[in-house]
Amino acid sequence: MSRSPASRPVAQTLPSLFTAQRLFAAVIVAAAAATAFAPQARAADKVAMLLPGSINDQSWNAAGFGAVGKLKAAGDDVAFSENVAPADRIEAMKDYARRGYTSIIGHSGSFLSAAQRVGPEFEKVTFIIGSGGAGAGKNVVSVDYDNAQMGYMMGVLAARLSKSNKVGSVNGLEGLPNVVQQVGGFRQGVKSVKPTAEVKVIYIKDMEDAAMAKEAALALISGGADFVFGKLNAGQNGIVQAAKEKKVYTSGRSFAHAEMAPDQVVTTIVEKWPDMYLAATRDASAGKLKPGLTMYGYEAAGGPGAELMFAKDTPYGKGVPKEVVAELEAIKKKFASGALKLDVKKEDARGGV
Repeated sequence: MSRSPASRPVAQTLPSLFTAQRLFAAVIVAAAAATAFAPQARAADKVAMLLPGSINDQSWNAAGFGAVGKLKAAGDDVAFSENVAPADRIEAMKDYARRGYTSIIGHSGSFLSAAQRVGPEFEKVTFIIGSGGAGAGKNVVSVDYDNAQMGYMMGVLAARLSKSNKVGSVNGLEGLPNVVQQVGGFRQGVKSVKPTAEVKVIYIKDMEDAAMAKEAALALISGGADFVFGKLNAGQNGIVQAAKEKKVYTSGRSFAHAEMAPDQVVTTIVEKWPDMYLAATRDASAGKLKPGLTMYGYEAAGGPGAELMFAKDTPYGKGVPKEVVAELEAIKKKFASGALKLDVKKEDARGGV
């Protein structure tokens, strides 16, 4: 990769407060076969990604970072910045835009407000927000997988595996649209098969705090929950640790979580951010990506933007009975056909019972 002014590492042009910023200088070969997110061929583009946390969190940021390798392997000029604090996001976006990046990805709905501020100033740049709830103007768009569908299936799975008739969920970013959808979908899924089951939700302040997440999970377990769900970043590790110690079921957000506790983690929500971002940047270059929210669910032409996977080619761990697997597969087909449509309200994602 050349070191011309337009492509030099971010750390050379952003203020020192932007930590751990660098260009991804090696091609990461994606060993995936053809995917449903098959974009049309186009010329190489300049794409930058901003991440709110560490790319080594084995969760949200690591999943988003996978897109850097996929875009690079597709021939794009790619840069990224990790651990971008809220106060730094506007300037980080402006810096990339000034240096000619035509697509700037903010890997969190929390980047939406910064994109809305910067978008009108750089009308030729497309700002793509992962898990944002909306778009803005002509060039700010959000993309996401259908969180409600994933949450619903996890709720059905939790209810079927629970013996105490009590399940719990630990989450951050209360009120964020995608969190509402997944947590609310989880509660609806549990109630769909066990109407009398107790579903208790705890919200914590920091998506990255594993110690705080573990404490919350242990509180749920001490109250009788024998399945603890969650939607956190690095904090997900705390949920898995608590489940492993107390020998209750849980879920993860990466294969690494399943490897940490293979007897407790029954599946993970594998989010296909590399596929979604590749499709979005291609559509942006072709002028096909419209402002607003593009959702990838089982009924979408591009297919789902996430799947339940325990390991490669293995959707569920050994603790999930075959009849439960069959039930979950039937639910997927109902989503795909439109026979099952979810209507998740903010009340469904409420804290407490």
